[in-house]
Amino acid sequence: MDKRWRALRIRNWQPQDRDQAAGVIQQVLQEYGLAWEPQAADRDVLEVETAYEQIGGEFWVVEQADTLVGTAAYYPVARGEGAVEIRKMYLLPQVRGQGLGRWLLQQLEAAVAQQGYQQIWIETATVLQAAVYLYEGSGYEPATGVETQRCDRIYTKHLGALELEHRVL
Repeated sequence: MDKRWRALRIRNWQPQDRDQAAGVIQQVLQEYGLAWEPQAADRDVLEVETAYEQIGGEFWVVEQADTLVGTAAYYPVARGEGAVEIRKMYLLPQVRGQGLGRWLLQQLEAAVAQQGYQQIWIETATVLQAAVYLYEGSGYEPATGVETQRCDRIYTKHLGALELEHRVL
């Protein structure tokens, strides 16, 4: 891990994280004028056990001094073959702008590759300009077929065989 983030810890979600993780996501959405949708697009945050863990996905939290400051997750999807969708990648303002988002995305990609998946999908909103820049700068290509109402962009990335061999967590 980069020395700038030594005070940060990334770990698997635990049931006691439910409210704090939801709070982080709700705060970031609100910051960008997007609605928190606990009965729709954000229901998975409240049901991590069934939405991620039971279907072969992972949900991570990012801690700083025992406080959750970010989330990141993925789960298998029926789009394409051997595909996952990266979801809920949110960081609070105090940990943004240091490259942590790029590093976190790389860790997600490495975990996905390690599980043998070959394609990643990501949905986002244009208003999340830093996320759009991150995905486009990380080799994600625009696609069609947005499934989440508040998102207006979708990206995909194929993990090639050579790329999979060189991934390091």
